[in-house]
Amino acid sequence: MMRTIMLGSCVMVQGQFVKALKDGRIVVRVDDRIYTGRPVAQAKAA
Repeated sequence: MMRTIMLGSCVMVQGQFVKALKDGRIVVRVDDRIYTGRPVAQAKAA
């Protein structure tokens, strides 16, 4: 599943979901790199 996270106030990363952390952050993988950040809220379907 693809997920989008915020790394800072302006930087977002979209990648393959790896796991959720206890503090509310999630981990995503982009190629061979791992990123951890706050999940971006998903838009509701119309």
